[in-house]
Amino acid sequence: MSTSASPARPSRRRAPSPGERQVDGERSRAALLDAALEEFSAKGFAGTRVRDVAARAGVSKDLIAYHFGSKEGLYLAVQHAWLEREDGFSDPGLPIGELVARYLHDALSDPRSLRLLAWRGLSDPGHAPPDGTPATEDLSATRDRQRRGELPPDVEPAALRLVLLAAVAAPVIFPDTTRKLFGTAPTDPGFEKRYRLALQHLLARLAAADPPAGATRPPDRQHGDTRPNVGQGPGRSLDPPVGLGNGS
Repeated sequence: MSTSASPARPSRRRAPSPGERQVDGERSRAALLDAALEEFSAKGFAGTRVRDVAARAGVSKDLIAYHFGSKEGLYLAVQHAWLEREDGFSDPGLPIGELVARYLHDALSDPRSLRLLAWRGLSDPGHAPPDGTPATEDLSATRDRQRRGELPPDVEPAALRLVLLAAVAAPVIFPDTTRKLFGTAPTDPGFEKRYRLALQHLLARLAAADPPAGATRPPDRQHGDTRPNVGQGPGRSLDPPVGLGNGS
């Protein structure tokens, strides 16, 4: 009679349930989006390779095609993810100073979205990355704030928007200049509060300032159309100062 033990049968691996496969798919997609934002913000659209995105996410390159279809689709998904994140802190009912403070906090906490916007502006027009945002900006929210007295009514709304974008973006796009001007880096503790208070003070002074001699109220709409602003949706609070692809 043999005393040798029979070889153990290998255990069969349980197939994942549909719910588990869905969770794994959502995790993979989220990891790819974060990795893509990291790569696109560091190298721009043209300089980013999908295999580097997949390697950073720790997944197969084939999953990019599965979830997003292409590199262009991945970029558009990153852009859409930013807009969803923006909806979490951008409240049109907030005073303009508080709203700018929220955009500034988001930009300093995670500057990748602004870096991506900077890359878009530096791209060759013939090789610009895809853009899922409207071709023209809705300035209705800015005009509403002008009518309420939060912003000067005699300044072109497009100029106000661009100035607000530049103010929020400056510490991220020009960190060395910021350090030379303020004596501290944008990443240092205390900079955000110091800069936020300065921006809020400037906005308050801007709203209360008298118009320069010869200034006239700008048209209510672009291209010289002075008809009431009818038919436009409420738009975003700043529509937005740092939205991906906007203002580029």
